[in-house]
Amino acid sequence: MMLAHSFLLLLLPDAAWLSSGSGDLPNEETTFNQSFAEKTERVCSYSEVLGFLNLTKDNNLFIMSRPVKDHKKVTNVFLEMVVYAILDVREIDQTFISYVWIYMEWDNDYISWNKEDFCGISSVAVPIEALWKPDLTIEEMTEKDKAPPSPLLKIHNEGKVEFRNNQVIISTCKMHAYKFPFDLQSCSLTFKSVLHNDEEMMIQADENSTHATLWSLEIIKTQFEWVFLNMFVSHKVADFYGSNQTTIIYTVNMKRRSMLYCFNFLVPIIFLMILDMASFLIPDDGGEKLSFKVTVLLAVTVMQLLLNEILPSSTDKIPLVVLFCIGIFGLMLLSLLETIFVIYLRNKDLTAQDSEVNGDKNSDEEQNSEKPKAYLINGLKAVKKCCQPVCDKSSEENPCSAKEENASQLMEMSFAVEKVSDELEDMKKTITLLGSKNDLKVGYWTRLSVKISKGFGTCYIVVASIFLLVIFCEWMS
Repeated sequence: MMLAHSFLLLLLPDAAWLSSGSGDLPNEETTFNQSFAEKTERVCSYSEVLGFLNLTKDNNLFIMSRPVKDHKKVTNVFLEMVVYAILDVREIDQTFISYVWIYMEWDNDYISWNKEDFCGISSVAVPIEALWKPDLTIEEMTEKDKAPPSPLLKIHNEGKVEFRNNQVIISTCKMHAYKFPFDLQSCSLTFKSVLHNDEEMMIQADENSTHATLWSLEIIKTQFEWVFLNMFVSHKVADFYGSNQTTIIYTVNMKRRSMLYCFNFLVPIIFLMILDMASFLIPDDGGEKLSFKVTVLLAVTVMQLLLNEILPSSTDKIPLVVLFCIGIFGLMLLSLLETIFVIYLRNKDLTAQDSEVNGDKNSDEEQNSEKPKAYLINGLKAVKKCCQPVCDKSSEENPCSAKEENASQLMEMSFAVEKVSDELEDMKKTITLLGSKNDLKVGYWTRLSVKISKGFGTCYIVVASIFLLVIFCEWMS
């Protein structure tokens, strides 16, 4: 030892002389020391942090109760929710299905370390079963999420615990179907503690609704029938068995895509109404108009059955679309009754005319049956007159001259027969014209039915136009 000490003393003057004579040697020595320190830097692991905290699944200190060292201290839980997708809205079941991202953060008095002691480690991910977690629930949830929750928590060196979870929420939502299919719906998700009150655990949220809306609009991916509009964040203090409890309410506002319902439901009903209006151009004489109106009315009934499968059975007000269908159905029913009444009046007039025609026809037949007989008798008398001289002269004169006279007499007889036939033809035409005049005669009930049909058609178009205008104005208001 003495020899080593003396050897170091001998080297000291040389070191001082070198430092005064040259500046390169200290720089090289500093660089060497730094590189040596880097090579010998400490390597840390997460297990060392967990070992320092004594954080294991078997340690009940971290999972049995609220992580506070003083039971009077309130555990502050920060909550934030973002809508990722609107999966479905069921009007009949009054159910709202959404896919959300939930973020929670709270303090744990037993979780803290100096990150400088562990190579700068500031956070560690641990299994969710290793630490206490707030007992938050959603009031409106009707079914438990079947997907497993996030398996990990993240702890920070300053004592913060962070939990993130993606969840499909099936919740109840009171639907207002008054303006279906142009309706807006608002569904709420209320977060609260199952057991703790405000003296033990306080729930806090970022109540900046604009921030929550913009964040949801940025990440939202799936929008089928419903379009996300905005989201409002609010809190409410309720009585919890004699103590106060704060709840955080996220209200999601959305709008239905109504284009498909308009073209598949509303427009066809309007087309059926236009067809019913066009049926006023069909004559009332036959049964085609009545059968056409019945067919159109049955088509509207089928559309009402389809609507019954969409709308909820329990609503505060009768939806406008139901009033729309009932109004159109009522107008078509009145149109059908008007057609039946008009046909009844026309048949009543035709019945009266048929009885008159039958009476006139019997008297005309008697008169007309005597006229042909008189014409025939006159014709036969004329033929007899022509033939009588021929027979008298034929016996006195020679046979040749008798044949010539017979031929001339036969010619005169044929002319007389033709004259009779012409008179009979004229008589037939006269009878036909008289019958057609009787058929063209318009009765009182027929004229009344024409006036009723014109007046009802005008009122039908006016009332239908006003009805549609009022309904659509109420829909758009």
